[in-house]
Amino acid sequence: MRRALLSVYDKTDVAAFAKELHRLDFEILASSGTASLLAEDGIPVVALEELTGFAEMLGHRVVTLHPAVHGGILARRDVPEDVADLETHGIAPIDLVCVNLYPFEQTVGRLDVEWDDAIDQIDIGGPALLRAAAKNHAHVIPVCRPVDYDLVLQELRDGDDVSVETRRSLALTAFTRTASYDAAVAGWLGRGQGFPETFVPVFDRALEVAYGENPHQQATYYEQRGARTHVLARAEQLHGKPLSYNNLNDLSSGRLLMTELDGPACVIVKHANPCGAAVAESIEQAYEKALASDPVSAYGGVVVFNRPVSATLGGLVAEKFVEVVFAPGYDETAMEALVQKPDVRILNDQERRAFPPSEWDFKRVMGGLLVQQRDLEPDPLDAMEVVCGELETEGWDDLLFAWTVVKHTLSNAVVIARGGQTLGIGGGQMSRVDAVRIAVQKARENGHSLEGASLASDAFFPFSDGPQLALEAGVAAIIQPGGSKRDEEVVAAVREAGATMVFAHRRHFRH
Repeated sequence: MRRALLSVYDKTDVAAFAKELHRLDFEILASSGTASLLAEDGIPVVALEELTGFAEMLGHRVVTLHPAVHGGILARRDVPEDVADLETHGIAPIDLVCVNLYPFEQTVGRLDVEWDDAIDQIDIGGPALLRAAAKNHAHVIPVCRPVDYDLVLQELRDGDDVSVETRRSLALTAFTRTASYDAAVAGWLGRGQGFPETFVPVFDRALEVAYGENPHQQATYYEQRGARTHVLARAEQLHGKPLSYNNLNDLSSGRLLMTELDGPACVIVKHANPCGAAVAESIEQAYEKALASDPVSAYGGVVVFNRPVSATLGGLVAEKFVEVVFAPGYDETAMEALVQKPDVRILNDQERRAFPPSEWDFKRVMGGLLVQQRDLEPDPLDAMEVVCGELETEGWDDLLFAWTVVKHTLSNAVVIARGGQTLGIGGGQMSRVDAVRIAVQKARENGHSLEGASLASDAFFPFSDGPQLALEAGVAAIIQPGGSKRDEEVVAAVREAGATMVFAHRRHFRH
């Protein structure tokens, strides 16, 4: 008779699984909690303490760690010496191991978790069982997910065994599970300690996408396990085609910028860059101002709101071609207008609030990973220095708005704004003066006067040519990090024009 060992924390469908295994002539072995459940359901079961001769000890910390268990799992049936060892010690083989682990990730995901509670949820015996079964998958069927029960049972019914291919797939699943579990424990123990010597993040496949940045590239979306925030956190798709790789990338950019904007706001993103952003007294005004920033570039963009979409706003958005709309709620009439476009992806932000993610920022490079903090820490206003000119409250508002948007624009980046609205954005340039030139040109092409506008540069101006272009166009105030060897020359050009310059003393490259 074949034997199956069941020891599960998540008892979903385990009784039905065990009942069918028993019908297929498996003897069922189980740890105490699982054994009690099965016995209550009338399933014949042998408790592990009957097998090992030892009751559970140390407050359930030692249950399955015994040669009668691990010898039965690890023995190779085609190795005479292993078979002889089993006979010598009176150990019978175990042919199937069904284990899932203590919910460590869920426990430490709570905001108020106590240290001892987290430690208690570190599973020892479960991973040992699972790894042993997966290692010896040629002879033992390793099962760690309820979703795999039906597959295993079907193959046992059809052929009285599980195929080599399925055994290898189950072994991969098992080792992936134990690896991710250990990574979660290591990550929790190392939290707050900076960059660890070995970085072991865990990502779970969350969404299939048709292709990557280009149709010939395969792609998918993985969500970091344990992350409180991610690009689709608490987002529900209400309508439209499946999200694409580029949609997700643009949505991430839009959501990150939105976390830093107060009041009714709209961000329109194209190719990971904001092409329009605005704050206003109403969400309808914010959208109109963001769209007016650069309506040509907004075509086919991702539109992010931080207020529900009203009937009026829904009608306005529906008039344009957009790829994605993301907002914390939609008026019924707005939805009626938006769904007239069958392809537009409509996402509902169920969290209904902006939140700054606390996470590492990754960038894949050849053969490695660059890891850094996200650039979302608020800039200290008391560190900013007015190096020439004067600023009223309204001038500060415009400068700080432009400074916020430029953080989320690809470098070299320049943003010109006024009245809580971007007027011109120049991003992704190799030359900073070209970024200024493009921002000014964009503003003029879209009918914006730059008189009295504010400009933000994500890094210092190495020469005075960039500021001079902006000043000649009507810009009245500039914010930049400062720190160039030619700072005096740059400041002198601004002072001579009767304009204002602020040094933020902090750079915001984004590559």
